[in-house]
Amino acid sequence: MNIPPPQQQPREFLRALFDAAVARALPDVVMREHLPPPPKGRTLVLGAGKAGGAMAAALDAMWPHDAPLSGLVVTRYGHVPPAYKAHGGRIEVVEASHPVPDDAGREAARRIAALTKGLTPDDLVLCLISGGGSALLSLPADGVRLEEKQAINRALLKSGAAIDEMNCVRKHLSAIKGGRLGAMCSPAQVVTLLISDVPGDDPAVIASGPTVPDPTTCADALAVLKRYGIDVPSHVRAGLEAGRFETPKPGDERLANRSVRMIATPHQSLEAAAALARRAGIEAHVLSDEIEGESREVAKVHVALAKEIARRGSPFRKPCVILSGGETTVTVKEKGGRGGRASEFLLSSAIALQGEPGIHVLAADTDGIDGVEDNAGAIVTPDTLARAEAAGKKARDFLDRNDAYSFFDAIGDLVVTGPTFTNVNDFRAILVV
Repeated sequence: MNIPPPQQQPREFLRALFDAAVARALPDVVMREHLPPPPKGRTLVLGAGKAGGAMAAALDAMWPHDAPLSGLVVTRYGHVPPAYKAHGGRIEVVEASHPVPDDAGREAARRIAALTKGLTPDDLVLCLISGGGSALLSLPADGVRLEEKQAINRALLKSGAAIDEMNCVRKHLSAIKGGRLGAMCSPAQVVTLLISDVPGDDPAVIASGPTVPDPTTCADALAVLKRYGIDVPSHVRAGLEAGRFETPKPGDERLANRSVRMIATPHQSLEAAAALARRAGIEAHVLSDEIEGESREVAKVHVALAKEIARRGSPFRKPCVILSGGETTVTVKEKGGRGGRASEFLLSSAIALQGEPGIHVLAADTDGIDGVEDNAGAIVTPDTLARAEAAGKKARDFLDRNDAYSFFDAIGDLVVTGPTFTNVNDFRAILVV
C-alpha cells in the first residue's frame, strides 16, 4: 500500500490508516486458519451480523467443494458482497434491518432456529457471528411482540447505555440469543467464528452471544432498564421479574460441545494501522481498543492529550499519531438530529481544538456506517471551524442537537466508504505534526 506523506497529505494519510484497519478484519483475509476440518456428518452454517454476508462468502470459497455445506446467515440491508449477491452460493444470505429489528430479521431468526432440528453428534454447526447480530437475529421471547422489542431497542439506543448493558436486555427478551441458539444445536459440534465489535471481545456480548452461556440474569436486565429510565410493557416486566426469560447459564450441558474462535478484533486492526504509520516514519501509539463513554466527553480527553503533545512534546513527541477504538455512546437529547458516535466525537473534538495548528482527526465506524447514516465518519482539520463559520454554521448549535452529520456534510468533510463487509467497531486516529 502506498502511504501518503502525513505532513503534506494529512487527510489521505489518516484515511490510509483507516483502510488498513478495515483490511485487517476482512473475513476473506482472516478466516482460513480458524476453520475446522469437515465432519463425519453434514455441515450447517448459521449466522448473523454486519459482516455475516462476507463471512458466508469467504467460508463458501474456502470450504472443500466435495464436502456438504448449507445454511442461512442474516446481515444488514446492503451488506452482502456484490459478487455473492449476484451469483449466490451454498449458503443462503438474507438481509434485514439494523439497528432496530424488523420482520425480515424475525423471519430469518425463525428459519435459523428451524434449521437446527434433527442435528446429530456427527454434524458440525459453523456459526458466523459479528456485531449487529443482536438486531438482525430478532426472535422475540414467548409473549413479547416484535413491536415491543423495537420500542425497547429504540429507547436503549437513545439512552446512552453501553453495549453490554443493551445486550443484557436484548438477550433476555429473545428466544434465540443469550446461548439459546447454541442450545438448539445440541448434540452437534458447534464452532463459533467471531468478529468482535465490543470492548473486551467478550463472546457473550458480541451479537448478544447466541451460542455461548450467558452469565447475566433477568435481574440484571431489570437493573439496566431502571438505570436508564426505560419503560417496558407490564407483561414484559412481569416476565423478567419472574425469571421466565432466563437464559442458558455457564455449565449448561447443551453448550458443552462447542468452541469459540475469535478471527478478528479491534486491537488487531489498530495494530495494523499503527504498523502502516510506522512505515511512513510516524510513531504510532495505541491508547486502547476498549474506550467507552459519551462520545463528546471521550473527544475532550483525546483532544487534551493531542494538545499536550503539540505544545509540550509530552507524553509523546511529534510527529506522531494516536489511535484508539472501543464503543462510545451518544445520549440523544433532541429529535431530528443526524449522526452517529464517530461524527459526534469529531464535532466535539473540533470545538475543543479551536483550530489548534498541526492536529488532524479522523473517526469512523469500521463497518462503513456511522449510526444509520451513509457515512463511515468524518475528518477534522485545523480550519474546520473557520470553514464552517464562513458557511454560516455554528458547531455548538449542531452538537447541542446531536446533528454532527449535517455539520460535516455542509463543509464536505464526511468520510463515505459504503459497507466495508466487516465490523470491529470505532476507529479513531489523531495526527499531530
